[in-house]
Amino acid sequence: MNRTSPLPRAAKVESYRLRVDARLTNEPGGSLVLEQSRYRLRLPHPEAGRRAVLLRMAEGWLSDLQMAQLVTGLEGEARILPAQLLVRRLLSHSWLERRVAAGARPLLDVVPRGIGAQSAPARRPHGVGVVYRLSRFAVLRTDQGRMLAHSPLSSVAIGCAHTQLGAVLAGAAADGVSRLDVAKGLEVDESTAGHVLDELLTAQVLVTSEEAEAEHGTAPMGLWSPEELWLHDRTRPQRHAAPIGATHRFRGVLEPEPAQPGGPTTRPVIELPAPPPGPVDATRDSLAAVMSRRRSVRHQDDARPITAAQLAEFLHRVQRFEPAAAGATAGATARATDGGVDGPEAGRRPYPGAGGIGELEIYPLVSRCAGLESGLYHYDSVRHGLAAVAATGPETAKMLSFARATASMPDAPQVLFVITARIGRLMWKYEGIPYALALKDAGILTAWMYLVATDMGLAPCALGAGDVASFAALSGLDTLVEPAIAEFALGSCPSDSEEQP
Repeated sequence: MNRTSPLPRAAKVESYRLRVDARLTNEPGGSLVLEQSRYRLRLPHPEAGRRAVLLRMAEGWLSDLQMAQLVTGLEGEARILPAQLLVRRLLSHSWLERRVAAGARPLLDVVPRGIGAQSAPARRPHGVGVVYRLSRFAVLRTDQGRMLAHSPLSSVAIGCAHTQLGAVLAGAAADGVSRLDVAKGLEVDESTAGHVLDELLTAQVLVTSEEAEAEHGTAPMGLWSPEELWLHDRTRPQRHAAPIGATHRFRGVLEPEPAQPGGPTTRPVIELPAPPPGPVDATRDSLAAVMSRRRSVRHQDDARPITAAQLAEFLHRVQRFEPAAAGATAGATARATDGGVDGPEAGRRPYPGAGGIGELEIYPLVSRCAGLESGLYHYDSVRHGLAAVAATGPETAKMLSFARATASMPDAPQVLFVITARIGRLMWKYEGIPYALALKDAGILTAWMYLVATDMGLAPCALGAGDVASFAALSGLDTLVEPAIAEFALGSCPSDSEEQP
């Protein structure tokens, strides 16, 4: 960018407003209450000036000059300081957004992500003549009609109140920007440009050249991908105060999905034999013994492939779902519908899962199974049956080839399980964490599959990735409605197999 100094412009002006995700309410006794997600701040009986300031900031932006005029008109100049102290207190606890303007022209908004004492980040001042770059972890997205830039490493975000700030960030991503570049891009004086740089650095949207290099090649920053750090930041409320957990945010807005998926159940279901009722065979190994023998087995005995009966027992032991209404059968513990009469149906699986919602589904891709035709199936975990989804073909061959290569297996797995998540069932109840919950549930299911397979003398192997594109083409599933999130291979175990941890 051209680094020539622009002509002086209007001076910097700061304004404040209540953060957009908070609300201000009046109590009957005259106190004011600030609320945001799980946080609450009560202001007992504020005087007329401070009450007026709070009410105005709940409606829109209020500058220091406007605040002084408002308080003076109600209580006199002597009460300006208490109002200013209240604003500073609310700023330090991240209840307010702060706008930086050049005269009457807004430049940027400092948007708090955290809340409470010590939630404001330490300021990072710029250096004269130093060139700064866009952080590898910076996120740009739309929010409340403005572009918002934030880093998962900071507790504040930057709202682009002026469109030219977006161009400044683009320049930082390309060649880097200095204070002169910011001044020219925003058409402000260098002093105001320095303030803008300070805000971008404090939000860690911009970083020094040395920090940018460390983000790419030095531990620990260089080890993180932006996507993984974003997911970690959103699901672990360390630097943000966004709603998280069982907020039931879609109650009264959307109907929750039923426990049993509607699509695959319209197909004919092949009923599978259920294991005999009663206690587990006492002659079987203890859990500790099974855990000690648990291995990933990549060699399968294709001369004696897994049988349909073994597949049926395995699926019943790892994935059967007993809805709450029918939970009294098969010894299940009945549960009420989650979240009340309008909540998602809950039930019981053999493994623990978020809210008893049972969002995970299993699609077995059968390559070799004695007594069962090859093809892609869906396991109906309520009726304990298989519904045919797709016959064998080029796409199934691609999925099996991908699985073989991913698991470093000498041959394609006899059965490849694709684990999906009906993520909307989790999203209806939980906020901020539903995808992370689905991944955790899939991890629990995978561990359970290992133990059951080991107990049954089968060859299990979890995969690190799968051919999601081919699966989506075969199943016809919308990846935003029911994404595939895990894969697991299973087959018969040769007696001389090489078992690996």
